[in-house]
Amino acid sequence: MRISLDPEQCYGSGDCVHRAPSVFTQVDGLGAVIPGREYDVDAPRVREAAEGCPSAAITLTRADTEEARG
Repeated sequence: MRISLDPEQCYGSGDCVHRAPSVFTQVDGLGAVIPGREYDVDAPRVREAAEGCPSAAITLTRADTEEARG
């Protein structure tokens, strides 16, 4: 699963960092995926972060290219 975060859609709640700190960080007050962590390292927490993202800025893309949006 590939993890991406749209900085133009994010408004910096920090919820993703709280839910999955090994995958997400904040850069200039906005959420970001930690470089090198773009692929699933902690599926339950990453999915929870995507589903709980208040701005729906996190996108999870499966290997079979089916897209799931948080």
